[in-house]
Amino acid sequence: MEPNKFNNRKAFTFSEEIEYADGGIVSMRVLEKSTGNVSLFAFDLGQKLSEHTAPFDAMIQITEGEAEIVIGGEPNHMKAGQVIIMPANIPHAVNSITRFKMVLTMIKA
Repeated sequence: MEPNKFNNRKAFTFSEEIEYADGGIVSMRVLEKSTGNVSLFAFDLGQKLSEHTAPFDAMIQITEGEAEIVIGGEPNHMKAGQVIIMPANIPHAVNSITRFKMVLTMIKA
């Protein structure tokens, strides 16, 4: 990502700022601060993030498509426009149901 791409005081749409990659996952940092960060992701069909934990609370907003967000072993079928909060230190995973895009907001403090 080019420095300050999103710090230009102009409106943008998350889904239009990131493109899919065939067979892959693309990520792009929107903001990065000591207190947290905001990132965009684009998942191709069949892609996933295996179960893992994070030491901070995080929020996922689906901006396009559908995904399964598993938190503490509980699956959540998510569609564009929906948001879910993942508590710190609870195992979670992300699985594509269709190609999808999401915004991940991680709060560190």
